[in-house]
Amino acid sequence: MSRIHEYSNRPQDRGHLLADCENCFGLCCAALPFSSSSDFAFDKSAGTPCKNLQTDFRCSVHNSLRQRGMRGCTVYDCFGAGQKVSQVTYEGRDWRQAPETTKQMFGVFPIMWQLHELLWYLTEALTLQPARPIFDDLRLALEETDRLTQMNPESLLEINLSVYRAEINTLLLRTSELVREDARSKHTGSLGHTKKIQSRGADLIGAKLRSADLRYQSFRGAYLIAADLRGADLRVTDLIGADLRDADLKGADLTGSIFLTQAQINSAQGDASTKLPSSLTRPSHWITAQ
Repeated sequence: MSRIHEYSNRPQDRGHLLADCENCFGLCCAALPFSSSSDFAFDKSAGTPCKNLQTDFRCSVHNSLRQRGMRGCTVYDCFGAGQKVSQVTYEGRDWRQAPETTKQMFGVFPIMWQLHELLWYLTEALTLQPARPIFDDLRLALEETDRLTQMNPESLLEINLSVYRAEINTLLLRTSELVREDARSKHTGSLGHTKKIQSRGADLIGAKLRSADLRYQSFRGAYLIAADLRGADLRVTDLIGADLRDADLKGADLTGSIFLTQAQINSAQGDASTKLPSSLTRPSHWITAQ
């Protein structure tokens, strides 16, 4: 059995899509830009290594990032793209030892990140039983996306990501509809009265949604920055692309939520009573903030 087909038959396995910094050449710390803000203490341009990046590609202030105003670093998640580029695409040749690869490697990394993000969503979709009618299409998309991640740097740089993401998004949207329709059809009793989310990218910045019943809705691309979601019921909601920065999720129930990522959770506020999908880890800063 090929590695890809074995991978497709074990859709619940997403270990390879978790960041492994020990096998990465500090790509997120060098390739990506950031600006001085509430998330970062200073400006850094794309392609310029962070001043905290050591020669061994480790962060010199890793244990005190939040205290130093580098909260954004603790939120970011590469979905395993860093080690893929470092160990597979460039076969262990780092940009310091092979400076001729630097510009190209830093250009390949964001592309690989997006492909690995799609792998995360497609792999999750194949665990959602109500999406069985489109499992064949999802498996084919998973295999094709995985194939793209194995390509050489030159080929990766030629991928039209906007077109490819649009194709995958059609499948993810259908997955979401099937899952939420199935959950809604099995619901007994009445649903709570709350604001209904009508469109992608809804503006809910600072929204007062404490204890709201928001089950089975789509928050795709919604702006939930600093929204009050304490005690809210977010079971079986689609949260793909939702901006949860500083959203208050204390006591909220996100059980069965669809396409929620670790980075989104890391950017929010929560506590021990927040219910998360089993695939995600409770952020350490939630615990220390108790």
